[in-house]
Amino acid sequence: MSSIFTKIVKGDIPAYKVAEDERFLAFLDIFPLAKGHLLVIPKKETDYIFDLESKEFMGLWSFTQLVAKAMEKVIACERIGVAVIGLEVPHAHIHLVPLKNMTNINFEKPKLKFSPEEFEEIAQKIRKEI
Repeated sequence: MSSIFTKIVKGDIPAYKVAEDERFLAFLDIFPLAKGHLLVIPKKETDYIFDLESKEFMGLWSFTQLVAKAMEKVIACERIGVAVIGLEVPHAHIHLVPLKNMTNINFEKPKLKFSPEEFEEIAQKIRKEI
């Protein structure tokens, strides 16, 4: 069940990484809903988040919390929104979306565009806070 996320984990596809350990990876979404929107994934290929083993599931959420706290320090927002949809890529993942209002987490709205330099600047600011 190899996906684009597996290719990112293996380094076959570049990503704007903000945090990584032996089990999890957080990187900017290249089709963001808001500045700083990122994805947190387990490195182990698992399609459905609720199929993760309990220890892995809880570890993913702990890692996600660490990343969200760093995001709050550098991205102007009211909250960090969380979404687990899992239909677009067959690899468990959590969306972290900086929110100023409820419409910021509407996945049907047009995605934002940033230059590679802007993506790297955002990623670097978040990385510094982790």
